Amino acid sequence: MLEALGYQFIQNAIIAGVLVSFASGIIGSLIVVNRMVFLAGGIAHTSYGGIGLAIYFGLPLFFGASLFACAAALLMAFVTINQRDKIDLFIGLIWAVGMAVGILLVDLTPGYNVDLMSYLFGSILAVSRDDIRYISLLLGLIVVIVFLFYKELLAVSYDSEYASLRGVNVRFFYTLILVLSALTIVVAIKVVGLILVIALLTIPIYIAEKLSSSLAWMMFLSGIISTLFTLVGLTLSYLYDLTSGATIIMVSALGLTSFLVYDKLKGRQRF
Repeated sequence: MLEALGYQFIQNAIIAGVLVSFASGIIGSLIVVNRMVFLAGGIAHTSYGGIGLAIYFGLPLFFGASLFACAAALLMAFVTINQRDKIDLFIGLIWAVGMAVGILLVDLTPGYNVDLMSYLFGSILAVSRDDIRYISLLLGLIVVIVFLFYKELLAVSYDSEYASLRGVNVRFFYTLILVLSALTIVVAIKVVGLILVIALLTIPIYIAEKLSSSLAWMMFLSGIISTLFTLVGLTLSYLYDLTSGATIIMVSALGLTSFLVYDKLKGRQRF
């Protein structure tokens, strides 16, 4: 594996993997504590419409997918705040329509033979320097927002009613979390693909939640664990010529299984 580090695409993959891991760790923590996993899944699949939009109009992939995903996040925020009794219906509808729009736009793009596997299961080895700049800017934005509004995000995440009574604009921060989730999902799709992105946003977070005593520590630890899984997955995918995104998720799943077994055995030893 050491000789592979001399290749530019391997270097790009490692840098992108680390950046996306920390972005996913921070936002994934907010998704989990706010019980937004289903919403995040809807955004992930809806973002395929943005991929189709970018391909059809010749836009940068991240730009087109980010626009579409953010629009979906805003729509989902509006629905969940104002029509909570119909949330499942609307999310399912947005989910299906987003993917349908993406597929149709790809079909209508003249002379374009799209490799669906690269979007469904990721293409981290194809990450460019421009992609890394975009991911770096997103991670920087996430860190700044969390640093500036940590108390508000903490209050909204664990007790929204109390936060509202304290004068926190719950709707704004709820929507902000969804928009940041949408942007993070778009870059995570590049690493593990549309189908597997929710695993990246939940598995390391579950482990970190069990080991953490605060939201801030949970975010940091999630990033570390996600980075570990990503680097191990990348190494195995290179050595055995496997799909990188799927390998990263399988490593994450094995890591979670090992943690659960260890935690259960440790619990038994206490009695």
